[in-house]
Amino acid sequence: MASVHEYKRFENSLVQKVKNGASVAAGAVAAFFKAIGRAITRRYTVVLVPHSEKKVYNLHITVFSIFCFFLVLAGVLGAFFWYGASYNHTRGTLADKNTRLRDTQASLDQLRDEVTQLLREARNFEPALSSTLSTLGADVKGINNTAVASAGDLSSFFDIKETPEGIIQEVEDVRRLSEYLAAASGPVKEIGTLLDSQSALLTEIPSIWPIKGGIGHVSMFFGQNENPFTGQYYIHKGIDLSTYRQGDPILATADGQVVAVEFEQGGFGNNVIIRHKHGFYTRYGHMLSFRVKAGQRVQQGEVIGYIGNTGLSTGPHVHYEVHIGSDVVDPFKYLNIRSSIAKPGAK
Repeated sequence: MASVHEYKRFENSLVQKVKNGASVAAGAVAAFFKAIGRAITRRYTVVLVPHSEKKVYNLHITVFSIFCFFLVLAGVLGAFFWYGASYNHTRGTLADKNTRLRDTQASLDQLRDEVTQLLREARNFEPALSSTLSTLGADVKGINNTAVASAGDLSSFFDIKETPEGIIQEVEDVRRLSEYLAAASGPVKEIGTLLDSQSALLTEIPSIWPIKGGIGHVSMFFGQNENPFTGQYYIHKGIDLSTYRQGDPILATADGQVVAVEFEQGGFGNNVIIRHKHGFYTRYGHMLSFRVKAGQRVQQGEVIGYIGNTGLSTGPHVHYEVHIGSDVVDPFKYLNIRSSIAKPGAK
């Protein structure tokens, strides 16, 4: 029981001390605020005395009003400097954007010039493409329906109109040009296919110059010529090609199969005969030596021998013949390389 009474006494003593401490603290706080209140409400008189005998002015102020005045003044000055800094920043941003705008406008003007040039070139391109497609027999209906051209150009296709937006018209023109080119891609692919097929055909007929590098000249043409040995006129069944020297490579003028590699004394000397598709045969005479043998398949442009002076010949050259079936034809009609004017030379 004694311990319980002691605990109660200690508890009551602690509570009393807390109350006394709180009372003292509250009194101190109240006294502090009262002191502040007296200080800020303390009145001061500012006397304005004129140098003349006019009335003296008394201005009554308090510390609180002075504090409020300086607070407002600080706020005004702070706002002034803040708005000044903000204005300078905004002006710099606007100047930068104005510079970028001028650069963009310059780029835009350049773009418009390029678009105008592109459209001008397109108007020149359209009739050329249509003419080429028509010549090659490709389908031009698709692009003609897309670009309903009049007077052979794209004037009605583009249908130029002035608009307040300016560049908007150029964008529309470029879009239409894109549609036109898309429509033209099909016929252009047809041209590629056609050229591929023609290229394959050209490798099957004698269509290239028989001497490597396209060198040499025609020393005797096909047809009626004077025989250099007898002086009489006769029908020359081929063309003679000369480089004035021996050893220049002779080429197969088309894909085919070698059917004869032989020497003919008093005639074509060392000569090769090649059979090609579509009934073509070619002969190469007066060769120095061979690079092929009978039965061998050769491709267009492949070296089959070298220019020589064998057989009945007056100088180094190759005698070149083209046969279609049993008929001898002028080889010059099938060559895609034309020589200069023939010069007199070896037979």
